[in-house]
Amino acid sequence: MHGDTVLLLTFVLALCAAFAGGLVARAVKLPPIVGYLFGGLVVSPFTPGFTGDSHAMSQLAEVGVMFMMFGTGLHFSLKDLAEVKGVAVPGALLQIGLGTLAGYGLARVFGWGAEAGVMLGLSVSIASTVVLIRNLTDAGLYQSPGGRVATGWLIVEDLATIVILVVLPLVFGPGDTSGAALALSLGEALLKTVGFVALMLVVGSRTLPWLLKRIALFCPRELFQLAVVVIALGTAMAASVFFGVSVALGAFLAGVVVSGSKLSHRVAAEAIPFQDLFSIVFFASVGMMVNPATLAVHIPELLGLVALIMGGKWLINMALGIALSAGLKTTLTVAAGLSQIGEFSFIIGQTGMSLGVLSQEQYTVILGAAVVSIALNSFVFKTVGPLERAMRAHDGLLRLYERHVRTIEPPADEELADHVVVVGYGHAGRSVTETLQRLGVLCLVVERDLAVAEEAEEEGLAVLVGDAANSEILAHAHLERARVLVVAIRQDGSAEKIARDARGAAPGLRIVARADNDDAVAALVAAGVDEVVRPELEGGIELMSHTMLDLGYRPRQIHEYAAELRASGYAALEDSARAQRRVALDRMTASLRELDLHWASVEEGCAAGRTLGELDLRARTGASAVALRRGESLQLFLGPKTVLRPGDTVGLIGTDEQLKAAEEVFAQPCSAV
Repeated sequence: MHGDTVLLLTFVLALCAAFAGGLVARAVKLPPIVGYLFGGLVVSPFTPGFTGDSHAMSQLAEVGVMFMMFGTGLHFSLKDLAEVKGVAVPGALLQIGLGTLAGYGLARVFGWGAEAGVMLGLSVSIASTVVLIRNLTDAGLYQSPGGRVATGWLIVEDLATIVILVVLPLVFGPGDTSGAALALSLGEALLKTVGFVALMLVVGSRTLPWLLKRIALFCPRELFQLAVVVIALGTAMAASVFFGVSVALGAFLAGVVVSGSKLSHRVAAEAIPFQDLFSIVFFASVGMMVNPATLAVHIPELLGLVALIMGGKWLINMALGIALSAGLKTTLTVAAGLSQIGEFSFIIGQTGMSLGVLSQEQYTVILGAAVVSIALNSFVFKTVGPLERAMRAHDGLLRLYERHVRTIEPPADEELADHVVVVGYGHAGRSVTETLQRLGVLCLVVERDLAVAEEAEEEGLAVLVGDAANSEILAHAHLERARVLVVAIRQDGSAEKIARDARGAAPGLRIVARADNDDAVAALVAAGVDEVVRPELEGGIELMSHTMLDLGYRPRQIHEYAAELRASGYAALEDSARAQRRVALDRMTASLRELDLHWASVEEGCAAGRTLGELDLRARTGASAVALRRGESLQLFLGPKTVLRPGDTVGLIGTDEQLKAAEEVFAQPCSAV
């Protein structure tokens, strides 16, 4: 029975060990990746206790690579790659060449053969895209110019790896290794790669977004989630089986194609749980492949190789930053991101073993160095800021890195600012956006239902399609630059999560939400909502007010009672005195209504800009001005020095004739006043 369930046990126990390792790593202020790596080591065949199936786990780790590359493609368009090609393409190719030479030289120092030296050099020259994206994201540098250059750099390296993996068996394997045979095989591989890329960009760019839209419109959510998984994994496997292209490149291109769809943000949000889970599996599988006993015998080689990966490659990339005029911050980001090796290095090492070029011990040293570099890479990112400040203090270094720097434009959505984010485009959301549009306020609607989102787009609104309860969607709403967040959905649980995520992302943001009951009001206030509205309570109060008015009750009595109802209905807001303000405002409004005030607007005439004393309104018309509304403020005590402005509304007391005369004064041109 144990043999039948070894994969399941390996998967479950590896996740448990990775979880425990992640908690310990966080407790001692280490990156969680370190905990995941050691979690894999705990269930590896090289440590006491349960012996996991490392081969099966490495296959599951490939799923993590696919999802990570799919997510990378979703956020990295071909336009982005074109913008950084001047640095990324030559930088990647030069670094592969220089890294291979450095690795070859180190291998010869170790006493390895020339062929093993080439394998070591190639393994060292290729960094891990999975590790890069994870650490760029954690450091907040993913969308920075340096992050975009580093990502493009790694994409070029991945493409180069395809060529390397085709060439290695031809050069080091048995059979014909003549120049003609090598050129033929290489041409065939390149032709397949170009064919796959063309197929994805020409056919896939039309088919996949269309398919996703149909599924989003007519199928339940679980089928949409399944479609995301099928597109990511299915495209990757099709690329490998039919075109001989790496699964990483296949998944990346699938993401690039889907990124052109208006559903791309929702797709990214749906893929994140799978991406996070299997990326942890990836790191655990790396830990499972390391034999501590073998590494203990080869400590000098391990330390030398780690020094080359983390120090030598850093220096190479810093030098390339000068040669390519990448800029100081970009160069430091790239150098930090590429000071590690990962999945493609393992594949190259495994290819070397299968060809008889690398021994098991040599491959273990490469694995051990990879684990150490992955574990320490996040610390390298922490040096970017301090090093940049230190280097900028030296004018010579600054001029060296900043000469002829290529400008990389930020993504278009970075321009969104001073907007109101409205979550949900139902009746309440539409009412808000219609008013804001008339006022000229920029609105961004976040709506999960594609059909409803398209209606918002037809109204000229900016739209994000996806579930706002997922923080990945909110990240694209730029809450840190928004003025107000309006949560207009009916789901109290989702509204609470949205409020918490929004408050964490933008502590100073004003948040308004709706609630259906007392518990929901309390929960939303605890989540950070500034203002809560209960539609059913407000509707009930209005019904009660009209009914009591028809029964002959006085306006003051009605509004005092309504104020008490509101106070009890919004009891959760009392800590910030909002309930008391509501009561005071309602009572004040009730007292004004009791006076039966007549409200007159101040036109763009000569009355605007003058004081009540200058107009001498009471002497000229007999009417008295007792209140003034300006915007949302209400002023009750007016004097002769009160200045009137266009758009003001003045509360008047008097007979019909007196009130009419006063309105004429407010509307008259200057020549008549």
